[in-house]
Amino acid sequence: MELQLKMIRRFKLNQKLNTILFAGLLALTTGLSTSLSAAELKIGYVQVDKILQDAPQTAESGKKLEREFSPRSLELDKMQKQINDIQASLDKEGVTMSETDRRNKERDASNMKLEFQRKQRELREDINLRKNEELSSLQDRINKAVQTVSETDGYDLVVYGGVAYASKKIDITDKVLKLLGKK
Repeated sequence: MELQLKMIRRFKLNQKLNTILFAGLLALTTGLSTSLSAAELKIGYVQVDKILQDAPQTAESGKKLEREFSPRSLELDKMQKQINDIQASLDKEGVTMSETDRRNKERDASNMKLEFQRKQRELREDINLRKNEELSSLQDRINKAVQTVSETDGYDLVVYGGVAYASKKIDITDKVLKLLGKK
């Protein structure tokens, strides 16, 4: 789910750029010729949010990342349990321990906490890097699918978003999803 949200945010940035490009293209096409009618210009619209939510590649990416990082996540879970056990032992037996033993256990717990935090930070960074790689790959696939559908169906212009209203008849999202499902 986090991967999907990140993908949506990244596509929203692209949507803003597409909106600007769309406005420029629209101004250009209306200014080109008075003989060019709206019926001659075939425009399509793609719902990026829906594609990111429904594309089979999104689920595949999530599962792939989960398989890749689950061993490290399990290691962190074990480490957290060890820290909790040491802390519980200190709380329970700390008063009856010798000063030296108590200090040693506190130092061990402190060192383990620092190591845990370091490993946790590294894992988050690695996950974010891989998510960005997967997102980039998915964006390329989506763009190629949009281009394929656009060329096959003869669209002159396809926009990703930033549109106040788009009729169902110009929405090619389902066609793009169908093509992505075949890959």
